[in-house]
Order: sequence, then structure tokens, then C-alpha cells
Amino acid sequence: MKTLKQNRLHIGFFGKTNAGKSSLINKITGQDVSIVSDIAGTTTDVVEKSMELLPIGPVTFFDTAGLDDKSELGKQRTEKTLKTLDRIDIGVVVCEPDNFDNYEKELIKKFVELDIPYIVLFNKCEQIKDFRNNEIFHISQDDKSSYFEALVKNFQNLPIQNDRILVTSAISDNNIIPKFKQAVINLLPDDYINPPKVAGDLVPEKSTVIMVVPIDKEAPKGRIILPQVQTLRDLLDSNCLVYTVKETELKQALNNLKEPPSLVITDSQAFRQVSEIVPENVPLTSFSILFARLKGDLDAFIEGAKAVDNLQDGDLVLILESCTHHAIEDDIGRVKIPNLLRKKTGKNLIIHNYAGHDFPENVNDYSLIIHCGACMTNRREVLSRILKANSAGVPITNYGIVISYCLGILERAIKPLK
Repeated sequence: MKTLKQNRLHIGFFGKTNAGKSSLINKITGQDVSIVSDIAGTTTDVVEKSMELLPIGPVTFFDTAGLDDKSELGKQRTEKTLKTLDRIDIGVVVCEPDNFDNYEKELIKKFVELDIPYIVLFNKCEQIKDFRNNEIFHISQDDKSSYFEALVKNFQNLPIQNDRILVTSAISDNNIIPKFKQAVINLLPDDYINPPKVAGDLVPEKSTVIMVVPIDKEAPKGRIILPQVQTLRDLLDSNCLVYTVKETELKQALNNLKEPPSLVITDSQAFRQVSEIVPENVPLTSFSILFARLKGDLDAFIEGAKAVDNLQDGDLVLILESCTHHAIEDDIGRVKIPNLLRKKTGKNLIIHNYAGHDFPENVNDYSLIIHCGACMTNRREVLSRILKANSAGVPITNYGIVISYCLGILERAIKPLK
């Protein structure tokens, strides 16, 4: 009944130690999400809290360690805080009105560089006895009784619009919640307001779609995996007639239909078998390819797959997973794709597997990156990884794209999406 974390709006709070990030999150959520203390550096790791923020909808807040953490582990905490930038849709810079300097400026520059919408939130304004002085640039004085909506003069040279600035007090400002909601609404990405479909836009309403779902060792007991669930729900929301079968029953399913289906979607691992069963005139793709479009950049992944032909003996290939799952003996990322690559290229490739939200620092060492379907992360993180790969000049693709490329059926597999 709950919205998946990867489908929520990700909002990160950043700033110096003791700027009041945790207090603000607690006030906005109405819960004691984070420990609050006057001692600087209380937040030592990234704290995540998922909730409904009406009328915006499901969100996940990230409370991060202070950027100026000077404790023994401060450098590691700061690095982890900055890695969170790859996962957020909106950033919140929390600062004190008389303590704005290069920490905040550098953070804002990173937001601009990564194209992350952001809000600047001046906190603890109740501590400023005379906030209206010559060093302050006033933004608004409509409400004389509220905290002064102002910002420091050297702030003016940064690309900040007035509607992104909030002045508040986590202690006594009871209007912070509507102020914050309005600021977030002003910055909502288009794909959040009008979320893209997984597959419902590829077929006519009321049409028949066959989903091929292998029940093998990787299928969780009593249920099916997340991309299949999300695709099924998306097709049902689009009023499609969905026929879900195993690959061993696919031929019978096709024979049972009076008319050919509008689309067949298969697990990428069964691509070879399914492509031999489904007639050429019936559109065919995979769950992973659908998610390449939904969560990443389909064209970039298609282009990246072509690098398979250039792999040489000893080349490093990175297989990148968004989640840390228990690997089985015939795991797709650790066994099936590596074997498929070696068979296709005839080369002695060195395969590295990397799981979780972190991204390896030595990305330049790799000749190819293969990303999973990304069902457990958001599009912001996948696009960030594509950007890092492109910046390093390393081609990047995903599971479904590279499998279909190695099998020689990529053109057929992407045709329904074009």
C-alpha cells in the first residue's frame, strides 16, 4: 500500500554542522526523525525518512552530516553527504543568516552543475536581534511580523531566484510547513508532475499485452520481481488486458489469443527463447529495456552497447547494480551477462561487480559499464551515473540492452519504444 522509495520525490537537506537541518526535518515531518542536539556533528550519517507531504505526495527526506564536520571521521561523513547529491531531486541549503560563506557557495555551485533545483533556507533567524541593517538585502517585507525575508549581499552574485529563499526558525516559525511546501511545488520536475509510463503509452487502450515472467531461482518465493510488478500496474492503469505467463507456456498463450498481442514483454534472461517463439510481426521488448527508458537515457544505453564490439583481452567491465541482493549461483550480473560477453567477444574480459548507491572512483579504468534495470533507485541517480561515465569517456549501457545486443536482436527489442 506504500509508494516505493525509488518512486518518491527525493529532497536532501545540506549545510554546516548545527545549522538546524535535523530540527527543520523534524518540524516539517511532525516526527522526531533525527536526533537533535546543540552539539555540532550530531548527525553522523545520512538519515532517510519517507512520508506523505500533501498535496505534493510521497517524498523521501535525506538528513545529512554537516559539510564542515571537523571530527575525526568528518572527512568521510562529508564525502558521504556529497554522494547523496546523486540521489536527490531537490536540494535544501540550510544556513544561519550571519554564517553564509564558501561552504554554501560551493554547494550551490554543485547543484547548478548537476542541474538540481534547490531552495536556500535561512534558519535560526530568531537569534538575530537587528536583522534589518545595511548588510542585508531585503526580499520581502509584506508581513512585518514574520521573519525578515532577506539574504546577505554577497549572495546576490549567485544564481538564486527570490522564490527559492525561505527565512525561518525551526523553533518558533509555525508557518514553515506551508512555506516549504510552496517552495517545493515551485521546483517540482516535469516528470514528477506528469510521471512517464513504463509501457502503457506504447500500446492502445484495451489492447492485449503478454508479460513473460520466468519462475527461476531468482524469482522471489510467493511473488514476482519489482520491475514486473510495476509494469503490470502501469498496464492495468492504462486499461490494458495483461496476460502473464512463463516462457514455457508462451507458445500456448499466443495460440489461445484470437488476435496477436499488441506487445510482448519478457524478462531479459529469456530473450533468446522468447524471440524464437514470438512472430516477427509482434512487437517484443524486455522489462529492463523499458526501465532503460523510464529510469535512464535509452539512446545513451543503446550507443553504449556498441562498445562490446571494441572490447579486448584484459579489458575491465563494470557491472553496476543499484541494490545489494543475495547473489545466486546463476546470477544475471555475476554469471549470465559475463558469460554472454565472453562468448560474444571471444575475449578474456575482467568483470567487476559493484552494488549499492556508491559509484566507484576509478571509473576511468573501465572499458564498459553495464547498469542493472534500476528498479530500486530513482532516475536522478541513474542519470548522474550516466553523466559521470560520459565525463570519463566510458560507454555505459544496461542489462536488457546489452543482452539483446549480444543476441543480435537489439533492433527488434527497441523498435516498440521508438
